Amino acid sequence: MRLEQYAQISNYAMVAATCVLALAFVAHVAEWAFARKVVSDEKELVTSGPTPPAPPVEDEAPVTERFSRVGVTLTILAATLLVASVITRGLAAERVPLGNMYEFGLVGVAVALLTYLALVWKYQVQWAGGVVAAFGLVMLGMSLSTYVPAGPLVPALDSYWFEIHVSAVMLAGAFFLVGAAASVLYLIRARAEAKGNVGAVLRRLPAAAVMDKLAYRVNAMAFPLWTFGALIAGPIWAHYAWGRYWGWDPKEVWAFITWVVYAGYLHARATAGWKGRRAAIFCLIGFVTFLFSYYGVNLFGSGLHSYAK
Repeated sequence: MRLEQYAQISNYAMVAATCVLALAFVAHVAEWAFARKVVSDEKELVTSGPTPPAPPVEDEAPVTERFSRVGVTLTILAATLLVASVITRGLAAERVPLGNMYEFGLVGVAVALLTYLALVWKYQVQWAGGVVAAFGLVMLGMSLSTYVPAGPLVPALDSYWFEIHVSAVMLAGAFFLVGAAASVLYLIRARAEAKGNVGAVLRRLPAAAVMDKLAYRVNAMAFPLWTFGALIAGPIWAHYAWGRYWGWDPKEVWAFITWVVYAGYLHARATAGWKGRRAAIFCLIGFVTFLFSYYGVNLFGSGLHSYAK
């Protein structure tokens, strides 16, 4: 098969994965919308007085579960298509596909979806599927906007330390994403619990304390990966590429800022007992710094890392 054919297959798989992930997002939205409908039906039954026998509300619950399973199944399919796109992109370029922002986004979303699915299997976090799918769609859209044809690497990237650096950073970012999703949903659920108004929609989420604990766990897993990828493997690669380990390039500065924020988050939880709302907000600040270091610097900044544009 010719290189051009591999490139075409990669592009088709990327578009198909985006469409399937959009359907997964719709399935998760339908899951929450149907749960809201169940709430409305319950209220109507209470306020309308005696009515002819109706199907019990319990019969409705499996429908929301089916939407949830459909969303997860479609996410599996989207992840499979993205992996196929990554592999064929690598075959087309005859290298590891990590040479520009399009490829970063393609591989990054694939890693994020696979990490999410692994956590679904381990911790049953399918309730975060809507947030993960939405984030994946945004990142894929940004990647498509920076598409470039497959080609050779620039000399600065032609190092296995670069591949180790980016792989570790992307895996850390996937965990950061799940931690951010858990923190967002924690804030919503905790507010409802404080008001004593946890309806059927929010009852589909775990208790606020459970999501708070999960956010801490996944961020604790991500932090050593980020430390290794951004502050150890990255400087080693920089030494081979540019003859110095650290030069306060904008990308390096923001990678360090992200490390400091997450280090502060973990330290505050472990020593000061920070939990709940303060910890969730701290986590989300960290995720914003990660996103800016991952994409914002390339889009709005300049420096040695501008090759990725």
